[in-house]
Amino acid sequence: MEEKSKLWYLKKINLFTGMSSEEMGELATKTRMESVSKKTPIFFPGDPSQQVYLLKEGRVKISRLSEEGREVTIALLEPGEIFGELEVLGDAPRDTLAEALDDSKVCVVRKDLFLHMLSQKPELSFRLTKLIGFRMRKIESRVEDLVFKDVPARLAHLLLDLAKKYGKETPEGISLKIKITHQEIANLIGSIRETVSAILGDFKREGWIAFEGRQIKLLKPDKLKQRLESTLV
Repeated sequence: MEEKSKLWYLKKINLFTGMSSEEMGELATKTRMESVSKKTPIFFPGDPSQQVYLLKEGRVKISRLSEEGREVTIALLEPGEIFGELEVLGDAPRDTLAEALDDSKVCVVRKDLFLHMLSQKPELSFRLTKLIGFRMRKIESRVEDLVFKDVPARLAHLLLDLAKKYGKETPEGISLKIKITHQEIANLIGSIRETVSAILGDFKREGWIAFEGRQIKLLKPDKLKQRLESTLV
């Protein structure tokens, strides 16, 4: 039953699209599932890169410390995403921290198996290259935000980005279908929780956003875009 569940999950990973049933079955037998409790690290900076991870359930945060010692979140991962592959490909130690934000399940792929798959499946390598390129562009965009945009503009940019990935259109606006705390937002935009809470309050008073429990709804995304475009360094 466990192997059938694992096989079903692996088929949901876009990276593996095009693999035959036999190849998928072999992959399922050579990988293992691990449960990770909320707030538990999966790997630390400096750890050897011996596995690649596929997120089955929960959420995972990828972060690193800035020179000032502040945690900066690089990515918040949702089910179906792969992580830990970049250091494996570069044959380098981990340079980031991966931590489960919820009780999570991950599929662990050994380094040798992952590299063998890439060598045998050129289309898999191509899709992975595109994925890495997309992530690097996102990181570069975030660095530009930190250098050239003020905190309200960085927050507006993040909300618009989250709307593209997790937004659901409603009659009132775009509802962000992701659980995210003010601290997690602060880590994503290089700020502090108190500042984020204050600016979100300002956006709410302006009528640009509303809160639905822990979720945010964008009522006037055009206003957020205008705030982004009117950034002062």
